[in-house]
Amino acid sequence: MKLLLVGATGLVGSHVMRLALAEDRVTQVIAPVRRALPAHPRLLAPIVDFEALPEEAPWWAADAVICALGTTLRTAGSREAFYRVDHDYPIAIARLARRHGVPAFILNSAIGADSGSSFFYNRVKGDTERDLATLGFHSLTYVRPGLIGGDRQEFRVGERLATVVLHLIGPALPRRWRINPAGRIAAAMLEAALAESPGIHVVASAELV
Repeated sequence: MKLLLVGATGLVGSHVMRLALAEDRVTQVIAPVRRALPAHPRLLAPIVDFEALPEEAPWWAADAVICALGTTLRTAGSREAFYRVDHDYPIAIARLARRHGVPAFILNSAIGADSGSSFFYNRVKGDTERDLATLGFHSLTYVRPGLIGGDRQEFRVGERLATVVLHLIGPALPRRWRINPAGRIAAAMLEAALAESPGIHVVASAELV
């Protein structure tokens, strides 16, 4: 299987890439990025501008897309910039992939994703899920983690505090509210890509503990 992985340098995406490169069923990982990645015999990492994606690049013709793109409002700097990264980029990628015949798309979404939500973050995730569903993928999977556990390159104060609290009280919480390790999320995404089950599927946070 040829896997197109978007967001390979992020917390979840980097876990997906390690798992995919170690998976015998994956013959090649295509990871369009903004900066160079270490070389690997089964990795193609074209440098791209997500504002101007190369529409006719031959590497779009993959067997599945895993999208782990995402940012924070603080990092993005504005709601408009956040929406562009978490909605517009994934939808642009999905449209090009679908145009080139890719049958499966897996999105790292979020618990509470709902285009009708009063919370901006949840609304953006819901908008992305809603718009992906219109593109006609044979297999479409939304992975909806809660708080993601793992070591990020960037320091997020709110997430760090929430992680400490959830580690302390986690065993007493319902499974859907416990920390979801990045490696577990990545494994679920890769398995959905390999399975390519027909229809729209949701992997809930309770399944990612």
